[in-house]
Amino acid sequence: MTDLKILFDAVVAGKLEIAVATTNSALAEGIAAQTLINEYLIKGMEEIGQRFEDGKVFVPNLLMSARAMKGSLDILKPLLKDSTSTVLGKIVIGTVKGDLHDIGKNLVASMLEGCGFEVINLGVDVSSEKFVEAIKENDADIICMSALLTTTMTYMKEVIAAIEAAGLNDKVKIMVGGAPVNDAFAKQLGACFYSDNANGAVQTAKKLMSA
Repeated sequence: MTDLKILFDAVVAGKLEIAVATTNSALAEGIAAQTLINEYLIKGMEEIGQRFEDGKVFVPNLLMSARAMKGSLDILKPLLKDSTSTVLGKIVIGTVKGDLHDIGKNLVASMLEGCGFEVINLGVDVSSEKFVEAIKENDADIICMSALLTTTMTYMKEVIAAIEAAGLNDKVKIMVGGAPVNDAFAKQLGACFYSDNANGAVQTAKKLMSA
């Protein structure tokens, strides 16, 4: 029987090969992909994130952990897709203009995609115009904005203003997240939904699509 704590430890330590090997072993033993994601991969990323906040690790450690998790997630995502018969909704996601951070945003995008959503990932440094254009082109149901800096999170207001100006505010639901963002800030922005982690973002998106 595979010791699944090894998977958690591999993510925290940024050991790609060990994470991939453990994931494959766990799947061969019949352990559900969603269990591996929720109980080990996400928790591993939350642990390394907390260590970063505490000043115990640094950016290279975060990047290595994200790489290890992506290696496992790339194996697991197709299995989740195969178990989903229909697309739950279309989501446009991006890090706002002026911000080049994408680890958390990519994690959320991968989780959303793996759980049955069609995800249009616009990348980083995304302007309000690009968000609006992507919503129109893809007939999106939800837009997800991310920011890691207090100096860039305020740009979310400009994106929302552009969405309203384009007459799309009644069509698309808006979700926000990122290290400096909280529920109070989301409420200040208006009709926004907030999540502080990838799994929470998935659950919120599911609720929005079923409302």
